[in-house]
Amino acid sequence: MEAGAQREAAQPVLIVQEETPVVVVPDACIEEETAVAPAITMEIEEVAAAEQVVTPWEVSAPDGAIDYDKLVDRFGCQRIDAAIVDRIARLTLCPPHRFLRRGIFFAHRDLNSILDLYEAGKKFYLYTGRGPSSESLHLGHLIPFMFTKYLQDAFKVPLVIQLTDDEKFLWKNLTIAECKRLARENAKDIIACGFDVERTFIFTDLNYVGGAFYENMLEVAKRVTYNNLRGILGITPEDHIGKVSFPPVQAAPSFPSSFPHLFPGNDQLRCLIPCAIDQDPYFRMTRDVAPKIGFQKPSLIESRFFPALQGESTKMSASDPNSAIYMTDSPKQIKAKVNKYAFSGGQASVELHRECGANLDVDVPIKYLNFFLEDDDELDHIKKEYKEGRMLTGDVKQRLIAVLSELVARHQRARAQVTEEMVDAFMAVRPLPNMFG
Repeated sequence: MEAGAQREAAQPVLIVQEETPVVVVPDACIEEETAVAPAITMEIEEVAAAEQVVTPWEVSAPDGAIDYDKLVDRFGCQRIDAAIVDRIARLTLCPPHRFLRRGIFFAHRDLNSILDLYEAGKKFYLYTGRGPSSESLHLGHLIPFMFTKYLQDAFKVPLVIQLTDDEKFLWKNLTIAECKRLARENAKDIIACGFDVERTFIFTDLNYVGGAFYENMLEVAKRVTYNNLRGILGITPEDHIGKVSFPPVQAAPSFPSSFPHLFPGNDQLRCLIPCAIDQDPYFRMTRDVAPKIGFQKPSLIESRFFPALQGESTKMSASDPNSAIYMTDSPKQIKAKVNKYAFSGGQASVELHRECGANLDVDVPIKYLNFFLEDDDELDHIKKEYKEGRMLTGDVKQRLIAVLSELVARHQRARAQVTEEMVDAFMAVRPLPNMFG
């Protein structure tokens, strides 16, 4: 699972249209989808070029901007409102993360039921993951881990992190040995985010899958038909069977019995999954299967996508190093990338900019500051001054360069302290006696 907001792992399919309705199957109706799945696939093939598309391999929209209201409506999840944000702050006695305050994590499934349990003194666990297909993480990859770290600290609950090295072998032109190596390298970046080793279990599929985990995979696989999969995830007859077999692997960590060393005899423990919204159909499938095999449905808290430097109409890609800020970039590289490639909503001339101001809806430096500048008052001030033309694009980019340079340097220092022995410690199959402490 690519828990991040970006486009390297297998993600689900959605076609959003104005005129032609698209069938999106709610939790309770996946079985009824069987009869219409071929029609859904045909519809995907016919309109993908012209409409907003969210697929396992692509996120795009004709005007360059994803319509999240449509996405929420089509998927059937719920918006996170101010009442939920306030409730999280009250229950945890922690200030809400800026990703919550600013609507970056903006949608959910059954989040209130998790909060009800927590308020009643009961516990849950967190599950997120990453598909390790590159040497270094970029800023977009970091988003879900930053937020999951906040959730772990605020709620004081255990976390399982799945590294889908098997998925990357199936989807990418990589050897198994290379996938396994990249998983360990990516684990170092994840550990550098500051997770608590006494509450965190990191595992790679190629090393861990088996036993109770594999049993749960089989339980899921037996209850999802090929037509279901075509309708939910956009699997086509041309896809190799590895893509058909993978969804149960991503579903299994949602069930506590997949981790008997962590949750023995606690098969009804609830699970909360922080992820990008394009992962939602994977877990709609999981939520449909869960009660049929005796488990609770996992809850989800879902984020927006993180844009490429060139704007929302462009995806971040390892083949284009100038499309993203990587966690290995130097201050000089960060400065050059932001100044040269970060798409601006400013006007063509200083005079016109002073008169008309900036278009904040398309301005990438503003979007990045919305993710990473902690101070709400400063962010509001920058937005106001920039929108009204008193602040220029160069001024905004300079502030962003400073924010990103500090963030990346801090991450690099933390990662330099992560040893192979520390990776082994996080990946050791062991009980976590203080995980709810």
